[in-house]
Amino acid sequence: MLIQGAKSAVMTAHRRQDKISTGVVSLREASGWQKAVVALANKNPRILWAVMTRGEAFDANHLSVKPTGT
Repeated sequence: MLIQGAKSAVMTAHRRQDKISTGVVSLREASGWQKAVVALANKNPRILWAVMTRGEAFDANHLSVKPTGT
């Protein structure tokens, strides 16, 4: 199901302007649609996990920041 959902999103990403969609379009042009589908199928559950564990609303334009090492 992850692959099927990602395939649908990759094939229609050119219609949207959020950061994920523009990144998927760039990846699709550089690596092909199949690699872009697998990459998005990997990214989607990680996004869902982050949203659920933080209890915050999804923000399509969120920029993640790497934690600093101590």
